[in-house]
Amino acid sequence: MKAVTWQDKRKVEVTEVPDPRIEEPTDAIIRVTSTNICGSDLHLYEVLGPFMHAGDILGHEPMGIVEEVGSDVTGLSVGDRIVVPFQIACGHCYMCGNGLSTQCETTQVRDTGMGAALFGYSELYGSVPGGQAEYLRVPHADFTHITVPEGPDDQRFVYLSDVLPTAWQGVEYAHIPDGGTVTVLGLGPIGDMAARVALHRGARVFGVDPVPERRARARERGVEVFDSAELGDDLGDAIRDRTDGRGSDSVIDAVGMEAHGSPVAGGLQGLAGVLPKSVAKPFMEKAGVDRLGALYSAIDIVRRGGTISLSGVYGGAKDPLPMLTLFDKQVTLRMGQANVKRWADDILPLLTDDDPLGVDTFATHTLPLADAPRAYEMFQRKEDGAVKIVLQP
Repeated sequence: MKAVTWQDKRKVEVTEVPDPRIEEPTDAIIRVTSTNICGSDLHLYEVLGPFMHAGDILGHEPMGIVEEVGSDVTGLSVGDRIVVPFQIACGHCYMCGNGLSTQCETTQVRDTGMGAALFGYSELYGSVPGGQAEYLRVPHADFTHITVPEGPDDQRFVYLSDVLPTAWQGVEYAHIPDGGTVTVLGLGPIGDMAARVALHRGARVFGVDPVPERRARARERGVEVFDSAELGDDLGDAIRDRTDGRGSDSVIDAVGMEAHGSPVAGGLQGLAGVLPKSVAKPFMEKAGVDRLGALYSAIDIVRRGGTISLSGVYGGAKDPLPMLTLFDKQVTLRMGQANVKRWADDILPLLTDDDPLGVDTFATHTLPLADAPRAYEMFQRKEDGAVKIVLQP
């Protein structure tokens, strides 16, 4: 089959790889009909290369049709149409039972000290082949799926794999008061959708991004937008000017480890990218730092007693945080990979003909799988208004 494979920093290729097969009786095989490029895939493309291997299959946002099921799979049948959550979880351990499927005790990658195994996301999360491919093996398939109805276009449902639950959890964790304010830092796919969810739930939403097309897209939905590149260190004052001098009740950081405005950390990340893997891996594991520009902005922008919700991926081991400010402002900080299955039942009723979240037109580009190398480059460079790219095998 054809699949998108990581080859080196900023280099992906569509190559021929062996078809997946049933390896455990709890597996299923799907024929992928749509699969997305995620903002966190760009971390593999740029920063997390030391944990990748040439030929690794990328992708963790697929949906498709069940082609084969293992002998112990009881909740799926050949021909079912499913979305595959980005994390692999058993559904019956203590963590899954408490709605924390990203911490699944059955699939935790204990060798690296990480949580549940993820599709297509480096050796840190189990080196599991990903879903930017023609076919995908789904372990623990009875739980690691969301069945969706026949009929509507894939783009009505494919975002259930990651974008929708990640944005939904970001808003939940932000603990926005009724009718309150939330600032969303970064209007890429997660930030854009988080802003839509917050608006749908009645919040006043401020959106921050340096890319004009992304600000314009959010403004059309009713978001009050700010240009972080133009405002620079004055961003916090601009938010406070619209919130009676306090700052916003909540902040959602949808940027993560590669924030603009962090030159020292950016230099260290660049250094790690050119070091031999034998040196770069321990550097990232023990001394790595993130570009924390967005998080520092969040700490400045949030009002005293407010909440910061981190949806953007962070991976540093020695990140410096202003603990005095966090403590003095009495800030609540929540974070983590989205627990997809926990939120699916809340989100599904919104994927209706009324389309209140605008999922039908959320993708900026729909391209064939063969165009993946150019799609990654375009997304990483924020060219041609790219916010969300769907690949179709």
